[in-house]
Amino acid sequence: MRALVQRVSEAAVRVEGAVLGEIGPGLLILVCAMQGDTEAEADKLAAKIAKLRIFTDADGKMNRALAEIGGGALVVSQFTLAADTSRGNRPGFSSAAPPGEGERLYEYFAGRMAAQGVPVATGRFGADMKVSLVNDGPVTIWVEV
Repeated sequence: MRALVQRVSEAAVRVEGAVLGEIGPGLLILVCAMQGDTEAEADKLAAKIAKLRIFTDADGKMNRALAEIGGGALVVSQFTLAADTSRGNRPGFSSAAPPGEGERLYEYFAGRMAAQGVPVATGRFGADMKVSLVNDGPVTIWVEV
């Protein structure tokens, strides 16, 4: 699995104009299940992201994890993270998990983040989502397991 993690002051996801999920300070996590991924990869990814020390401490250093700041996570499915741009100009997505498996692992991952003690909001798998965010820092980190 892979994820693009953004430290945010706030973030929201909308479908057809309705807010499905929103958070204040925390992490926007765009996540993609890849071919062959299992719950084991989702477990590792959730544990890794929950423990990332990318929030500032009293000295202004990135030294605090999500739970330490009382932040939330907005988890959004993003199969385009599987894009292969090595040939031509049109990305290929064949390395992404099939839709049914991708949705199952996306929902499992969101549950694993919640199990880490993090308040979780989500989008809707496969929907045309509008994601808004205020990137804090900016801090954007690629995480892959």
